Amino acid sequence: MKNHLISWAAILALLLPCMLVQAQDDIDLAFARQKITEAIKEKSLPDLPIQFELGANLPTEGYRIEPGPGGVIIYGGDGKGLLYGGLEVAEQLQLNRQITATVGRPYLAKRGLKFNIPLDARTPSYDDSGDAAQKNILEMWNFAFWQEFLDDMAIHRYNTLTLWNPHPFPSMIKMEEYPNVALNDVKVTTLSPVGRENEWGDPQLVTTNVMENLKTVKQISIDEKITFWQSVMKLAKSRGIDIYFITWNICPNSVANPVEPFHKTFGIKLWDEKPGKYGISHQMNNPKTIAYYRAAVKTFLLTYPEVKGIGVTAGEYMPPTWDGYNREQWLWETYGLGILDAKEVHPDREVPFIHRVWYSDMDQIMKYWKQYPDPFEVSFKYAKARLYSSPEPPFAKAHLHEMAPHGLKSWWNLRNDDIFVYRWGDADYVRKFLKYFPKDQTAGYYYGSDGYVWGREFISKHPELSGQLEVKKHWYNTMLWGRLGYDPDLPKSFFTQKIQQHYPELPADKLHDLWQAASTIIPQVNTFHWRNWDHMWSPEACLSRPVLGGFREVTDFVDNPTMEGSNLQNPRAYARSEIAKKESDKTSPLDVAQQLRTISNESISGAEVMKQVSDLSAETSTLLDDITAMGHLGNYYAVKIEAAVALAFYLEKQGKEHKEKAIALLEKALEHWLKYAAVSTQNYRPQMLARTNLLDWKALVNEVKEDINKTRQLKAW
Repeated sequence: MKNHLISWAAILALLLPCMLVQAQDDIDLAFARQKITEAIKEKSLPDLPIQFELGANLPTEGYRIEPGPGGVIIYGGDGKGLLYGGLEVAEQLQLNRQITATVGRPYLAKRGLKFNIPLDARTPSYDDSGDAAQKNILEMWNFAFWQEFLDDMAIHRYNTLTLWNPHPFPSMIKMEEYPNVALNDVKVTTLSPVGRENEWGDPQLVTTNVMENLKTVKQISIDEKITFWQSVMKLAKSRGIDIYFITWNICPNSVANPVEPFHKTFGIKLWDEKPGKYGISHQMNNPKTIAYYRAAVKTFLLTYPEVKGIGVTAGEYMPPTWDGYNREQWLWETYGLGILDAKEVHPDREVPFIHRVWYSDMDQIMKYWKQYPDPFEVSFKYAKARLYSSPEPPFAKAHLHEMAPHGLKSWWNLRNDDIFVYRWGDADYVRKFLKYFPKDQTAGYYYGSDGYVWGREFISKHPELSGQLEVKKHWYNTMLWGRLGYDPDLPKSFFTQKIQQHYPELPADKLHDLWQAASTIIPQVNTFHWRNWDHMWSPEACLSRPVLGGFREVTDFVDNPTMEGSNLQNPRAYARSEIAKKESDKTSPLDVAQQLRTISNESISGAEVMKQVSDLSAETSTLLDDITAMGHLGNYYAVKIEAAVALAFYLEKQGKEHKEKAIALLEKALEHWLKYAAVSTQNYRPQMLARTNLLDWKALVNEVKEDINKTRQLKAW
């Protein structure tokens, strides 16, 4: 086949179709043309005409590329299809130096990111008591950040960005009837999180200690804030990205009175709360709160015409009823009627709505929301907080059954509260995961975290890597969840080409396989040591929230359940079946440990061989260190599981020799942790994790040692 290359001299004569499409969809095809130009320049290729045209018989976001001797025509089903077709041409030139006839059709209609957005200490995201949130507040007001972030989203074929904040309105709108609600400037707290249990109050709420310790980091008026976000949203639309704002409720935060920190009250007490500004409070039956929310939702939509949709959570601060007032009635009378008020001003505007089923009931939801005039969909935590566990999670079955009579579709909330530090990459896992969705009941998916803000990276010790966008650091992982959502049948050869492009010093096939193998380690550990939610478990740190015990000791591994449907035995069940001489069809913990050990050792040795290549870039070298770190972590868990098995026999009164075996194994586990800590601290600084406490590999050595000491002191009888 001849190489077909692109000419920009001839484009000017062909721009009219492009301009018509831009006017129709607000899609900026100049971005695709820019990427094509960059590819031509990078590869030193000659010119060839290119033409964009709307094409018949193509679906929404679909495209067809037809190269020929006189030029290349990119047909699109709509503006997004043309954009993706142009990006495909640029990518083909980068990878292959030529263009082949290609057809693209989206597999899943909506492919999104979940982004907890910390706008201000007064309008925080879900839990801002971690370093990731605190270090990224100012970035949320940096247009260059959003330019790079949204560009990468489009390149990876994401078409939805969900921005999550309990109460974003004071930082984003102004209202004539509530003039003192709007917040000028951007403020952070001067407090530093120290890991005390809910030291800044329950997640989602602003506390007195935060409000008493504020510092201005950016002077900006509310009018300038509005202009800023209007620009960000227009940019998103030009990249084919729909913006949704999703809130938790009821959390009026800076509008109401701040609450006392949890550690002072041992619980958030909202029932006796005194009203704040304009009589607004956290109380569900307060008519002034209802009126304020309704007005805020209306104003928000009128201020930001580019906002695609709204989502809500009937959250932790909404009891099922309050003096007979139902939570769904509250949501309808605030968000529902607020949206209808905005639609009275702009009757042609469609506002899709996402109702999370967390703390809610499907029949109650539909009692109020069946009258909603625009697209109405629900949302469910598809793998709970453990995206990296099994590609076939069993948890959505009841949800699918409950929403079927109402003819609803669901957004799948893909919660990664497993892996924050290390670069992960397993295309087969992602492909299998996305294909497991019940497609006829799927509205879309969004991928992200509750316990982490995926803004800029802030822990790298390498000057050339420090300050990268997280989506740049984790480019491969981010790409997998976007590109495979658009086309889950992309072959291995595509991913090896992308790896070769990014890490040219190494053999791509071998690096692909090594990276993919190492990336199975944390999913295996999660599946064996199952912990539902973000505060319960950080596998990178072997930590739970302090109130749940902190460091996960070997005794915790003895009885902790395995993932539902995993067909794995935990150590206690295994010991009892062995003692009773009963055969089991479940995989034993010793088999799990051996599988982990095999993959971990292969990861370590494979990375060591590749590290012998001279002149590795900082990014390539750090990737290999990440693979090595995952290997040492896998070995730590493998030996710890074996120690838990030995301890289970001891606790079942099978002899003190089992306790001695457990101690010896834990001492080996310590050796693996020390190696894990050494390679991790070579590249990364410690950080406070919002949901589970401090990730400091060297400090955690003391916990690993204490695990041994406690086991020595343990008595079974």
